[in-house]
Amino acid sequence: MKRGSTGFSLCLALSFALSACGYHVAGTANLLPTEIHTIAVVPWKNASIQYKLSDYLAESVSREMITRTHYKIVADPAQADAVLSGAVANLFSSATVADPVTGRSSGAQVVVLIQVKLTDKNGKVLFDRPNVEYRERYEISVSPQQYFDEAPAAVQRLSRDVARTIVSAILENF
Repeated sequence: MKRGSTGFSLCLALSFALSACGYHVAGTANLLPTEIHTIAVVPWKNASIQYKLSDYLAESVSREMITRTHYKIVADPAQADAVLSGAVANLFSSATVADPVTGRSSGAQVVVLIQVKLTDKNGKVLFDRPNVEYRERYEISVSPQQYFDEAPAAVQRLSRDVARTIVSAILENF
């Protein structure tokens, strides 16, 4: 046997062994049951003072599911194999940075507490996060003449980030 072929055989055997060890590229796994083909994303409940946040979240999660998965997304739970429901438990907004000259806030942060659950048509819980916290920072203009309320844009960015995280967690079963 040639000397170089032993090394090649060892590398080949090692690559076969490592290929079956369960590792995969992040975002490519789908650990939901194979009988799930349609998912209903129902309107989210909202216990916060930000009235549009629950709408943004439900829309963003639906869009993310359509973009990243093969599941058909429907609005009617009766037509779905699984139902994704959520709720905004609370929302906080606070100043994080103050301008030293004027004393006004120049940075703020939105913190939202969310509950998410995915159940199959038999009521079995497939995914559950009863209390998850997400944060989004944004800038506040110090000058009253240049003031632009960045909070609504921050809430929309937050909803997209939440949707990406939720869909990844559901698919990867984290």
